[in-house]
Amino acid sequence: MIKNHLITCSVICVLFIISRLFVFSVDHKEDLKNSPVLFNVLESKKVEKNEELNFADENLPVKNAKVKRKISYSIWKHSRYSSQAEELQAQAAKWFPVIVPILHMYGIPEDFKYIPLLESGFEKHARSPRGAAGVWQFMPGTARQYGLKVGHGKDERLNTRKATIAACKYIKELYAEFNSWTLAAAAYNGGSPRMQKAINRKNGGNYFYMHLNRETGMYVYNLVAMKQVVDKVEEKAYTPLVANLVPADSLSFN
Repeated sequence: MIKNHLITCSVICVLFIISRLFVFSVDHKEDLKNSPVLFNVLESKKVEKNEELNFADENLPVKNAKVKRKISYSIWKHSRYSSQAEELQAQAAKWFPVIVPILHMYGIPEDFKYIPLLESGFEKHARSPRGAAGVWQFMPGTARQYGLKVGHGKDERLNTRKATIAACKYIKELYAEFNSWTLAAAAYNGGSPRMQKAINRKNGGNYFYMHLNRETGMYVYNLVAMKQVVDKVEEKAYTPLVANLVPADSLSFN
């Protein structure tokens, strides 16, 4: 009698589990499609397409399985929602013609134009909880160090052109320190001391093999993902707005 009762209970439990799995599969189909857990299964074709990727002409070692997985996931994450991708492309079309000529003036690779897109989405009034502001998300102290006025009712971090000039000066110093544009970009996010501490004999100063915190460790991957998403539309030519200006002239813009 007890044995029959246990068998009945077991059958009921199994049926209950099967029913819940069925409901989950129907109600959460979209969630599963967007799940990072299933990313490699759902987006495997996209992984194969991105065999040669670079940031500022410094190649990503995509033959490394971990690197390939991380960059593929970042590209998928930034492109899975069409509305998000379209917004990025719209902001790029508006602001790249303004900042790219300034990058060129200072000898900064054009790929650095994706930093403000990643940092702020080109929202010049964007502010972080820690106090960073403007499209380049400068902290007050760093902004002053590179020539921006902050305080007494004035905040030049919100002036996109002036902030871009300051960013160029900062990035040039980072490149001089690390002799790598990839490390300079990572240091822009994580700070120079953190990057110096992460360099060791094992990783050979290669960003993609360093042990970093999650944000800095994904920073260059996210920049390359931005590049992939925006370039789908940004391949169309645009006319620079300030192409013939020298750096001093750029400061006169409001």
